[in-house]
This record gives sequence, structure tokens and C-alpha cells, in this order.
Amino acid sequence: MSQVQVEQKSYQMPPQDGFTIAHFLAVVDIERSLRFYEKVFGGRILSRGDGQGAPGYIQIANTWLLVNPGGGPTPDKPTVTLSVPADPDEVSSFMNIRVADIQACYELWQSRGAEFITEPKPKYGETRCYIRDPDGYIIEVGQSNPGVAYG
Repeated sequence: MSQVQVEQKSYQMPPQDGFTIAHFLAVVDIERSLRFYEKVFGGRILSRGDGQGAPGYIQIANTWLLVNPGGGPTPDKPTVTLSVPADPDEVSSFMNIRVADIQACYELWQSRGAEFITEPKPKYGETRCYIRDPDGYIIEVGQSNPGVAYG
């Protein structure tokens, strides 16, 4: 089985200049989610949260995830409630991971406990498959076909 390496750039959290993008996930259990993203994708846990509302932070390649139980409205989002998806089969967004070798990633991440919905399948200009995380979020894993700039 091949190891998959991801080159690290000089992205920082918090950013020293410009900006960095992080994705927030409402989760049932911060520690469980941190362990999943650390184990499956080789993420680096930066913070485990504090139990008082501060989220856990994990860096995966050039992406940062914030994981937190969510909750009701706050002064800066007075009409918004954050929660884990009620139905994991109905989604409006998902993380998309682009890889150089999908079969190697499929085998490696499956050996680390990732639960794939199906094996990699050809679709449009790519081969792709999906993982479910512990809270039911789906994560697309895709490899572009040769000659396809995006996909």
C-alpha cells in the first residue's frame, strides 16, 4: 500500500497576514471527531476545545477544521442554530479532498477506520468516492483523470 504525502505550505492559523480558511463542523463529541480526523487523514490537533464553548481545532494538510457541539443563537448570529445533520443522507455541502492516487488513499484511509459509502467509481472527469465521518457528514475523495485541469 502506498503512503500518501501532502506537501505543506506556509499557511498559518491564525494568519500572520492575508487570510486562512477554516471549516466549522457541528459535532456530537469534540474528542471523537478530533480523533477521527487525526487518525484517518493524519491531522494535527491544535486545540481540544475547553468544554466552555471553545471549539477544537485540527489541521489537515492546508485546511483547518473547527469542531464544536454547535448551539443556539448568539449575539453575532441571533437567528442561527448550529446542529449536527438530522438526516445524514440529506446534505447541502460537503468537504472535497483532491488526491493524486485515489486507490492508495482508499486503501490507507479504510485501514485507518474510514467508512466509505462505496469504492472509488468513475464519474465525469474523475474517479471518486465518499466517506462518512462520525457525525454523518460526507467527505468526497476524488482524483482527476489525466488531462483534466479541474474535477
